[in-house]
Amino acid sequence: MPKPNQKIKILYIDDEQNNLNSFKAVFRRDYEIYTALSAEEAVGILNEHADVHLIIADQRMPKCTGVEFFASIIKEHPDPRRILLTGYADMESLIGAINNGNIYRYITKPWNELELRNTIQNAYEAYRVNQELKEKNQELTKVNEELSRFIYSASHELRSPLLSVLGIVNLAKLENSVVDPYGYLNMIANSVHQLDGFVLKLIEYYQNTRVESIFENINFNGLIKETIDSLNVDTDLVKHEFCVDQEIPFFSDKFRVGLVLKNLIDNALKFRRLSEPFPVVKIKVKVDSENATVLIQDNGQGIQEEYLNKIFTMFFRTKIEHEGQGNGIGLYIVKEALNKMNGTISVQSTYNVGSSFEVIIPNIQN
Repeated sequence: MPKPNQKIKILYIDDEQNNLNSFKAVFRRDYEIYTALSAEEAVGILNEHADVHLIIADQRMPKCTGVEFFASIIKEHPDPRRILLTGYADMESLIGAINNGNIYRYITKPWNELELRNTIQNAYEAYRVNQELKEKNQELTKVNEELSRFIYSASHELRSPLLSVLGIVNLAKLENSVVDPYGYLNMIANSVHQLDGFVLKLIEYYQNTRVESIFENINFNGLIKETIDSLNVDTDLVKHEFCVDQEIPFFSDKFRVGLVLKNLIDNALKFRRLSEPFPVVKIKVKVDSENATVLIQDNGQGIQEEYLNKIFTMFFRTKIEHEGQGNGIGLYIVKEALNKMNGTISVQSTYNVGSSFEVIIPNIQN
């Protein structure tokens, strides 16, 4: 998708250097111009600059005509709009070839500056609209895929604890005297907590997709303390350490930054190693004028290497998580929240040693 106020990027192919020089002299102040003397050189430029918006080619070139060149690049470079320059008076013989090359418009030579400038502007607008449509279609495809996964997985996650409660109740009914009523009650409570946790994650998922971004000044010391308090961390069971290096204001979406911190810290707490006598979660934050870098490290279960590229997928769970309390949505929410803030996340993990998540969030000063 083109960025607002960016220059239109044009690749112009002509086998005569004087024509390339003339075009560049007229348009270089208004557009970002790339020039090529041959089709081979043009392909090299396209491979290096995949974000070219428009391609203008002369029809009459020695080794490859403009139409043939356009037809040859459709598969690898389908997005740029194509404009053909031709000195031919009779275009009838070229109409079929023009369709094969998916050409936006042809202009007869010698070109008129005003006509060509208008054509460039219109072609770029067509390119921009097409890119917007592609992005919307990609978003729609993603939403449909997620909805299918969501319906299937959510029905399972919601029914599983309810069926557990029902099974416990039926088991209690079969026994004439309940020897351990508190044992049954604890099992019921665990199932209810599991269901409640999943419902809370669904609420976070819904809020992340619907809540508008509001940028405000964020104090990471305060936000981390609020997050840890909200998770009801048992400090006798898990130690947490955090260090914040923030000497300048940091502006971002406080709701989503909090969502990222909450789910990453919760993930570290949830998947601690039971064999580790001193489970620790370390949080480090460094803020500069460009970004906030957040590092969350733990000495917990870790993640097996074959799962690392899947952990941010909705409802993905490792075998260990199936035995624990994971519902496969927390890290997905983290990734989606960061996408809305143009942030990034990376992970390093060693199984049975621990994990380290690094988050980078842009500082929106303006």
